[in-house]
Formats: sequence, structure tokens, C-alpha cells
Amino acid sequence: MNPVIKLEGLRKTYHTGEVDVHAVQGISLEILPGEFVAIMGASGSGKSTLMNLIGCLDRPTSGRFDLDGIDISTLDRSALADIRNRKIGFVFQGFNLLSRTSALENVEMPMLYSHQHVHAPEQRRRALESLELVGLGQRSDHYPNQLSGGQQQRVAIARALVNKPSLLLADEPTGNLDSQTSIEIMGVFQKLNDQGITIIMVTHELDIARYTKRNIVLRDGRVVTDEFVPRRLHAEAELHRLQEAQQAINLTA
Repeated sequence: MNPVIKLEGLRKTYHTGEVDVHAVQGISLEILPGEFVAIMGASGSGKSTLMNLIGCLDRPTSGRFDLDGIDISTLDRSALADIRNRKIGFVFQGFNLLSRTSALENVEMPMLYSHQHVHAPEQRRRALESLELVGLGQRSDHYPNQLSGGQQQRVAIARALVNKPSLLLADEPTGNLDSQTSIEIMGVFQKLNDQGITIIMVTHELDIARYTKRNIVLRDGRVVTDEFVPRRLHAEAELHRLQEAQQAINLTA
């Protein structure tokens, strides 16, 4: 099985005046199709820089990065933007939805910038299909202010999936959500991963990382641990446990 992500000696150095900041220092790793990986680390560990490199939002200073078998270093800016749009879906902490645009239209947005020239009826079909995947098919005509935070994040996930990417990148996707909603969103990711979608997620929350299959921890731009999650949490079971605990509290109130 060929890796979706293959990094060999990846480095990123920022030149700020007289000081060189070595944000990523010689990282080598592979991520296979169907993996669900959490990238973790303290502030300044290099996790955001690594995520930007993997997402083709920045270029490495040195080293090699293959995305789905393509050497990214050989691409010009236009080709890089095209491969980013075709092969990578992004989910951010802040949702980044257009406030005056329906859920359906928000999900359609990436197809408007695709070189595939998707026709309007096909755009609508694919957007509805993506919303169904995240359980929001019945909310396609709702605007962001008519949706809860969790529902807005589901729309953002559907938008990330609409171009059928090889890789889904999530940057602190539960950072703005309460505990129960965070578990619900992790349940969405687990279901998508069960369907074969490769997911890489940046998080600083240990509990959230336990819903993934593999945890990579960075420190000072280097990988310090890379291990599979031994006692993985399952969102459905955790939600059931929370509901039982709430019922017990209500009975004693």
C-alpha cells in the first residue's frame, strides 16, 4: 500500500532578522490510506508548521514531501493550488462559513474553484451527498446563524469532503465546541474514517486525540513519539455514557 503522505528529512526554517527559527527539523514519516492521525505538541512545537506543509499551504526549506505519490517540490504555484484543491480537504477551528450563504451553497464553494468545471446540477448533487454524510441533509437550506456550533462544523466538514479529497486535514476542529458537541464531531470523523477517508488532525487536547488511531507528538520541530492509540475512545459509546450520567444527575436533582 502506497502512503498518502511521505516525508523524508523535511525541514522548515524561517528567517526573521538575525535569528533563524527552525520550525520543523528533519521530520521523516509516512501516513497510509485510511489512517486517522493526531498531531500534537505544545505551542512552538512545530505542529502548525507541519500541518501547513502537509496542506501545501507552505513549502519546505529542504527535504522531500510526496502527496499521493506526487513530489510536491516539483510543482509551481498554480499546480500546487490545483493539487491542494483536488486532493486535500480542510476543516478549521473557526468553521469559516459565509454567513449570508446557505449550508448547501457553502458546501458547493470548493467546486467553484475546481479545474474540473463541475456543472451546477452536479454541484448540487455532490453538496447534498456531502451534507448527508455528516447528518445534515435536512438542514441544507439553513444559514449559519440558524445552526448550532456543532452543525456549523459539520457543514465545514461536508465542504472539505465535496471534492472527494485523498486527505482530510483538521486544525483544532473541536476548539470552539463544548464537550458533548466535541464528541459528536469526533463521531463524524470516526464514521468518515471507517469509510476509508484518511484524516490528519492537529489538537492539543489529549482526550480528543484518544478518538484517533495514531498519535504523533512534536517537540522543537521533531517527532518525539509516534504510536498507535492503545485504548481508543469510541464516540458513540462516550455519548451514551454522558447521557446516562446526565440522567443520573437529573434523578438526584
